[in-house]
Amino acid sequence: MPLFLDDDQETLADTVRPFMAEKAPVSHLRKLRDADDPAGFSRELWREFGEMGFTGVLVDEADGGLGMGHVEAGIVLEEIGRNLTPSPFIGTAIGAVEALRGADAALKQQYLPGIVSGETVAALALDEAARHRPQRIACKAERHGNGFRLSGAKQFVPFGHEADMLLVSARTSGSESDDDGVTLFAVPRSHAGVTVNAERLADSSFAARVEFDGVEIDGSTVIGEVDDGRSVLTRVLNAVRAGVSSEMVGVAEGASAMTLDYLKQRKQFGKTIGSYQALQHRAAHLYSEMEVARAAVLKAQQSLDSGSEDADRDVSVAKAMAGMASSLAVREAVQMHGGIGMTDEYDVGFFMKRQRVLAELYGDADFHANRLAVLEGY
Repeated sequence: MPLFLDDDQETLADTVRPFMAEKAPVSHLRKLRDADDPAGFSRELWREFGEMGFTGVLVDEADGGLGMGHVEAGIVLEEIGRNLTPSPFIGTAIGAVEALRGADAALKQQYLPGIVSGETVAALALDEAARHRPQRIACKAERHGNGFRLSGAKQFVPFGHEADMLLVSARTSGSESDDDGVTLFAVPRSHAGVTVNAERLADSSFAARVEFDGVEIDGSTVIGEVDDGRSVLTRVLNAVRAGVSSEMVGVAEGASAMTLDYLKQRKQFGKTIGSYQALQHRAAHLYSEMEVARAAVLKAQQSLDSGSEDADRDVSVAKAMAGMASSLAVREAVQMHGGIGMTDEYDVGFFMKRQRVLAELYGDADFHANRLAVLEGY
């Protein structure tokens, strides 16, 4: 499969790029941060995402969406990354939609119309420790009457404080590290017994700690089969990891664009600093690393869309490569900008902060290098 966008995908990119640049440039993020906005994103802009069809890019046409794939979702996320646009896109338009593919018709009807219209926000409550360890699930869902009683806690839940629905992984049987015995639930955040405490992260976004204190939920909240949610969870994680990788490519692109523009304008000793060969070599090296990462991310999304058996491997390669390339991009951006790169008044520092959060989200480069080694039998 060719590692470039086809004509339809290029058309989508031509639609998304000016929308993000006009509606939500970096100044949009700065405005929300300076106002100490308690949501961390704009609900009005989220509805405009819905009007443009972005929130329904992965939703089947039969359910009111565009019926597109992960490549197209990645196109949206790359522009989100390039402009540092705060939005719950990854958890809602990718994670929740991917999970709901395995839900019954009633649960789809409950949430998908709101997601497509940009009225509903969903969040993934999957991690339970400081580092991403999806294999470990201690949160328990014990059978209670016709439903379950949910107890435990989740950490690092992006936009969990604003979510209408929490996608929760819980153990319905077995021990903490077993593959079997896992079940996914769609839990309303407003449900009695759910406590959400949000913390602002380094990039000014929010992640929540969510506690479930004997939350009584009925059987209709189960996504897929009881005790057999691991395959759905893996599919959701692959989808959001690929999405985060696309956003990191966008962050790298945004930081690099600012840097190249600066190299062409800043003068020292009567010459633009971009005319010095040492900086040209660094810029060329960065461009090469970003192109490799972009190809790895596109390959992963194509594997997800085609249902390839190599999707697990390709996604981990993409997350690791995008993490390393975007880290190089933001570090080079700050260094080449010199002193102003360290100031809050200049936007380039925002790219470094966002990259650090995305690099950790759903597994850092080391996590995915290890996962790849395990998948390859090492």
